[in-house]
Amino acid sequence: MRKYHRPDLVLLGAILALLGIGFVMVYSSSAVRGYIQYDDPYHYLKMEILWVTMGLVAMFISTVVDLRWVRKFAKPALILAIVLLIAVKIPGIGRRVNGADRWIGLGPLSIQPSEVIKLSMVLMMSHLLALHPHKIESFRKGVLPILGLMGVIAGLIMLQPDLGTTLVIAATTFFMLIAAGARAGHILALAGTGLGLVVAAIAAAPYRMRRIFAFLDPWADPLGNGYQTIQALLALGPGGLFGLGLGQSRQKFLYLPENHTDFIFAMIGEELGFVGASLVVLVFFLFAWRGFRVAMRAPDPFTGFLAVGITAMVSIQAMINMGVVSGVLPVTGITLPFISYGGTSLVFTMLGVGVLLNISREVR
Repeated sequence: MRKYHRPDLVLLGAILALLGIGFVMVYSSSAVRGYIQYDDPYHYLKMEILWVTMGLVAMFISTVVDLRWVRKFAKPALILAIVLLIAVKIPGIGRRVNGADRWIGLGPLSIQPSEVIKLSMVLMMSHLLALHPHKIESFRKGVLPILGLMGVIAGLIMLQPDLGTTLVIAATTFFMLIAAGARAGHILALAGTGLGLVVAAIAAAPYRMRRIFAFLDPWADPLGNGYQTIQALLALGPGGLFGLGLGQSRQKFLYLPENHTDFIFAMIGEELGFVGASLVVLVFFLFAWRGFRVAMRAPDPFTGFLAVGITAMVSIQAMINMGVVSGVLPVTGITLPFISYGGTSLVFTMLGVGVLLNISREVR
């Protein structure tokens, strides 16, 4: 019989700290946009309260549910997520925003299936890796089935198109294969192949090539592809050491697009300065440390792989987002976990970390 303890309080504290920062910054960064678009500066805050409440409920449920029961739904959950991914391309069901088919409309709300598939895939891969752990040493029997699954999912996501989410899924798969004990030669070959596929995906789409050129020299096209990067840097730079002060951002006056979602980290740097931005980075490192600590002490292979996958998924997404905002990586549409304005991303991220907290209850 399994013995349960209280969840990892340090991990829980890191999650709640990031949620709190996000709650404050979503309001601070979206008040102007809400007033202009809806004649209500509290519009996005009200919606954020809804999403955070749903996320907290999801996190609580996944913290206390029996994970052996959850494992039984690995395959149905993945199938449902794949159906949703396909549905975004069906006229009348899918909702196109900024040229991308990533959402399914449900009245005033939208569901982003790529967020559902990330957690579903981690769950399914954990099940497969734990089912026959010795097969991982064989490329054909152990590694190839995982890659085949990832390839199908990545292909569907790229049809939306969404390179950022595809990179998160690929990197998470990579971490889980390492944790499962895949051979170094297989890992290196996969890394080389993955890099080649990324280059091919970029070369195949002219707008991605333009983003790469804009990343290398954003000032070459300051009103086009380099605009977001420049505006993000113009937010981070004036922030200095301690920032302009909470609520004192200049870039939130519609200069920086997506300032409450993909580029909210720039608002943190502008209003709270280097100190505030560094604090956010440190809390994400704390989350990653405690998450991988839970994985290493997990009571069985399935929960261990699940903890690795969830921790890697959240941490990699955070790294990519902050890299994009600071100009270290090319622009890609990906949110900052826990902090960006809510929606499917926030709810399913909290559902996932609830599972991580659940696993920590079995760890001394």
